[in-house]
Amino acid sequence: MARMSGGARRSSRGLGTVPTVDMYYTYILKSLTTSGYYIGSTEDLAKRLQYHNAGKTQSTRGKGPWVIAYKEAYELKSDALKREGFLKRQRNREFYERLITGRSSDG
Repeated sequence: MARMSGGARRSSRGLGTVPTVDMYYTYILKSLTTSGYYIGSTEDLAKRLQYHNAGKTQSTRGKGPWVIAYKEAYELKSDALKREGFLKRQRNREFYERLITGRSSDG
């Protein structure tokens, strides 16, 4: 479910414009300790995972290590936040596992 768009940003070397893609992610993390799930959204997925694994997020502290089990990319932050809210409202482990394994009919 990736939506991509290209923007343009001036190159720091003065070579004109360089196409860039600013993406926002909705993600599901899985704890390797508890097998629990955490749902969130971010602009920098790798940095956010490090943040969770460093214990800097209260809701995931002490439950890691965490791995990315699932992600979706959006070009608009508002779309990523809407999807995060939808996924959190499901509160259903079977739903999350179907989504992660690709067996979900959810769109």
